[in-house]
Amino acid sequence: MDLLIREATSEDTTLIAELTRHSWANKVAANSSGHREAADHVAEDLQHGGAFILLRGETPAGSVRWIPLDTESDVWEIRRMGIAPAFRGERLSQHLMEALIHRAQAADVRELRLAVRHDQARLVDLYAAFGFEIAPELEYTRANPLDAPPIVMRRMMRH
Repeated sequence: MDLLIREATSEDTTLIAELTRHSWANKVAANSSGHREAADHVAEDLQHGGAFILLRGETPAGSVRWIPLDTESDVWEIRRMGIAPAFRGERLSQHLMEALIHRAQAADVRELRLAVRHDQARLVDLYAAFGFEIAPELEYTRANPLDAPPIVMRRMMRH
């Protein structure tokens, strides 16, 4: 399998927005804001945080973003991880997550957080395999107010 994960640049905003919309189509509930992802939202995330793009051969197959909390720069929220439909079932999301964890370790990040939509609770086990634990005391800062609150998970990176 010819995989490459590269850090996104400002030239990748449209690609990441398209990858997000494509990855979430027919996979995530229609009321998710990921279906309306726009390059300007991606640009804002890149300006404050970062993103990885996963390529299989020459073809973009997935992406993931992170952004530090406004109040705690050593806590990152993981956002919008997705794999395009043609590449599902190959465990590619684990490569994105591993790359993000390594990037966070290199940046001396204290904690990673993510949110799992209430209607995709099966993903809790996937993230638990990477050391994430459910954290009911935390509130996801970008939760959709029109939807049920997500399941927030955290991974402590250092003690």
